[in-house]
Amino acid sequence: MKIGMISGSHRPKSQSRKVANFMAGRMLQMEPAIEPWILDLAEANFPFWDEGVWAGEEKWKKIWSPVAAQLTSCDGFVVISPEWSGMATPAIKNFFLLASAREIGHKPCLIVTVSSGIGGSYPNNELRTSSYKNTRICYLPEHLIIRNVEKLLNKVHDTDVTPEDQYIRGRIDYGIRLLAEYSKALAGVRDSGQIDHKTYPNGM
Repeated sequence: MKIGMISGSHRPKSQSRKVANFMAGRMLQMEPAIEPWILDLAEANFPFWDEGVWAGEEKWKKIWSPVAAQLTSCDGFVVISPEWSGMATPAIKNFFLLASAREIGHKPCLIVTVSSGIGGSYPNNELRTSSYKNTRICYLPEHLIIRNVEKLLNKVHDTDVTPEDQYIRGRIDYGIRLLAEYSKALAGVRDSGQIDHKTYPNGM
């Protein structure tokens, strides 16, 4: 099983990427192990969407085709967003304009939001409201909010960590295990022959 992890901060060496790296490590330790693939939007630095994506312009083929192939090979996703001024980042919104149902449709996704303080809830609401219509991504009813993120997940091992850190590590493991089960279940939906993106390319 392969899980794509989208680190949505624009900052290099961000807390979102730290969380992605931590979760990837947990996936590799599980039985059976889960293969993580990380797309760091700060490193990818995609241009903002334009209509050339739909027209199949060579510029966009070069930029997006390798990413699209990786996304298509994934069984599920984790989207990690910091809360910037009460919003998901522009890079994440741009990602959902570039990605299509062919790559991420009818696949489960665990939302993880991070905050340096006590916030973090608004990006969760925003993603659930606006990012699934045409992509057909399927958000789990479970999500993670990692508050005071700079103080958490800084050690690889669970020994000698605060109760808050221990708690969020348990919730991360729980979220990953649920995501794995949803990934197995939704594979049957994708294989059912009932999905018709040609007739219904866009959501209502």
